[in-house]
This record gives sequence, C-alpha cells and structure tokens, in this order.
Amino acid sequence: MYTIAALYHFCRFEDPGAIRGPLLDLCRAEDVTGTLLLAREGINGTVAGSANAIEKVLAHIRALPGCAALEHKKSQSSAAPFARLKVRLKTEIVTMGRPEVDPRAATGHYVDPIDWNDLIRSPDVAVIDTRNDYEVAIGTFEGAIDPETASFRDFPAWWEANRHRFHNKRIAMFCTGGIRCEKSTNYLLGQGVEDVYHLRGGILKYLEEVPAEKSTWQGSCFVFDGRVSVEHGLREGPHSLCHACRRPLAPEDLRRRDYEEGVSCRHCMDETSAADKARFRERQKQIALARARGEQHLHAAAEKS
Repeated sequence: MYTIAALYHFCRFEDPGAIRGPLLDLCRAEDVTGTLLLAREGINGTVAGSANAIEKVLAHIRALPGCAALEHKKSQSSAAPFARLKVRLKTEIVTMGRPEVDPRAATGHYVDPIDWNDLIRSPDVAVIDTRNDYEVAIGTFEGAIDPETASFRDFPAWWEANRHRFHNKRIAMFCTGGIRCEKSTNYLLGQGVEDVYHLRGGILKYLEEVPAEKSTWQGSCFVFDGRVSVEHGLREGPHSLCHACRRPLAPEDLRRRDYEEGVSCRHCMDETSAADKARFRERQKQIALARARGEQHLHAAAEKS
C-alpha cells in the first residue's frame, strides 16, 4: 500500500530555492513521488510513498521555518498514484493572481466537518464551491453554488459579477483540501464580507470523518493523482481520466461512441482537430506497445503524475 499525503501551509519563505534542493534530495532518497510546489507564500502538494518515507518528508517540512503547524491529510492507494517526482518553484502555491491576498493575515471562520451540515442547511447561508468546473461536475455538497470557473484565477471576477446575489447572506466555502478557501475567504474579507466560513480540511477531511449515512456530499471528489476520484472513507472512486483533455470520466462515459482512449471523450470531442486526434492516436499506439513490452511509456508516466 502507498501512503498519500496532501499538504499545504502558508508561511514566509525568504528563499524557496534554498529549500528546494534538500527537500528534493530527501524525496528521491526515500522513493517518494508526486508534486510539491514552493513559493514565497509557502508550500503545497501531494506526495506518495511508504508510510515511513512520508513521515520523514512531513517531519522535514515541519522543521522548516514557520511550518510547525503544517496541514496534511493522509489516504491509501494499492497502486502507485504518481509516476515521478516534481518539486517546483512557483510564484503562488495556489494561483489566484491577486497579490494583495494573504491568508496569513486573516481567513474565514473554520468549520469542522462534524458541524458543516448544520451550517450549510441554515437558510441565511450561501454555500459556494471554489473548485474548477470539471471537479464540481463529478460531485459537490447539496445546494452548493457552482461558479463554473475554469480555474481558481477566475474566482475574483466571478465574485465581483455575482456579489449582489448574496446580500445579507453568510458565505460558506469549500474546496478539496482547504488551500483554495484560505485565499478565497481572505479575498472576501478584503471585499467587505463579514461572515465568511470554510470547511476545515476540505472535502477530503469531510469524507474521512463524516459517515455516508449522515453526509450531505453528493457524488465523488476529484483528486490530482492516479486515483482520479475518492468517495466516503477516502475509498477510490469509479472515475478515470481522459488523457486528451485531463477531465474525469465516469464508467458510462467510456461506453459512449465519442470516447476513444487517449484520443477523445464527450468533453473534448469537438475541442481538438483531426490532426490533434491523429497525433493522440499515434501516442496511444506507442503507449500500448510499451505496455505490451512490460515498460512504461514516458508520456504515460507524465500523464499519471
């Protein structure tokens, strides 16, 4: 079994580049795979490896200046969820494109998973899903508003265009692991919204702690690893990934006439040209040949990670 750790922490790194080398070396030495992002505002990512290796990585990060209170969520997978390791330097660890937003200064009120249902069922509460449209499409909380944003960078513009809808409402927001809500709640506070709440630990913590029979969650939760989606108890969900457009697919999507493995699906059938599809078919052919030889094609490894 592989232990998967989703983690993030907002702090101040004066020189993220100096942190990258030792962290990369440790992950390589411990055969840890996945992606870690480093920026002046902190660290974010998901990694997988043996239970002992993940503990070493978490201990290393917690020892970094300002990271003692690192947030993380663990789950398990029977198959390797990532094919390779990436430790990258970024401008932001979750991209909103608003330099004035600083979760270290203030965030909304944290709501524990056990208290979340009562909050979002209150008539004076508007529940907003801060994730991307393809994530929301496979699962969300009952009654949640979908901003239909293609990326988190689009959220501020959506709010500015729709804020009139939420007059005299308390705002409750949620995301996969909590990091996007750290920024979105700080942003709303800066916009003058007083009563802002967010789900502590995100959807992953909710699915881990709240039993299915008491849940207000509907569907599956998209995750950025080889499992594609998870359900209650963080069990692996039924979805696979279209390697042409990177969107999640339900089992019934694989039976549609517009699905061709590695080439197209119902989401992207009309988004790519004939030349694109020809190129994807050749890529898929090479992946199949490598698989038949018991090897892993480089592109397949990149897609998985």
